[in-house]
Amino acid sequence: MRSLDLVAYIMALGMFVLVVFSAGTRDADAPPPPPKAHEVGRELAPPSQFDEQVLIQTQRPQDGVGTAFAVNEDGYWLTAKHVVEGCRDVGLFARSGVYIPAKDIRIDASSDLALIKTSAARNPVRFSLDSVLRVGAKGFHVGFPQGDPGEVVTQLHSRSSLVSGGGRHGREPVLTWAELGRTRGLDGSLGGLSGGPVYDSKGAVRGVVLAESTRRGRVYSAAPNAIKAFLISQGIQYTSGGTSRPVVIENYGDEADRARRLGQVVKVACRVKP
Repeated sequence: MRSLDLVAYIMALGMFVLVVFSAGTRDADAPPPPPKAHEVGRELAPPSQFDEQVLIQTQRPQDGVGTAFAVNEDGYWLTAKHVVEGCRDVGLFARSGVYIPAKDIRIDASSDLALIKTSAARNPVRFSLDSVLRVGAKGFHVGFPQGDPGEVVTQLHSRSSLVSGGGRHGREPVLTWAELGRTRGLDGSLGGLSGGPVYDSKGAVRGVVLAESTRRGRVYSAAPNAIKAFLISQGIQYTSGGTSRPVVIENYGDEADRARRLGQVVKVACRVKP
């Protein structure tokens, strides 16, 4: 009996040493591993009057930054309306800090979405706006939180109704994502991530970041049908182009960097005052 106890002790000690030393091999710049997520489950129910209402206070337009991503090679970029609304000048910081001025801004009347028109765009995203939404499905949010490159991984939680107060009034159904993890060192607000894409596990886009609740660990995005309706209303062709690569928890930091490096996801700059 004592010999078996000794063998068990040695095996346990060996596993402890293995875990300790293997933990130190992780890339220091990579996002930390998120806690274990729930399995993908039931299909998400359609919008309902009983969905949670989330009140956000909008402010008067002010200088700031947000995120946008390429819709097609004709120079159209999708973002959140509140990122560009009321701006005197809007421009994009693409690869290597190249500044691209906006030629036109198109704003959706019924949702917090907008299109930025520039001379050109490369490496447009692939959309997934008709696929079934399932509770627990992963979402990978890429952009420029706090004005710097960053990303967040979430899982689909529910639907909500986003109610805007303050400078702008409105109500729209949105998707609610529960945060699982984020870029190492990214604490506090995710401001600046607004307008960024929400990639699914296949690397296709099914949402646009609109708001957050840091205290609750929630990120809210435009619903796929709202995105589709807006693009169609503007006569924007988006289904023919775009490529995607699988995104998982183990590589979402690298894939986010790649999207920014390719100029697929860019920083938006808004200037209100002359």
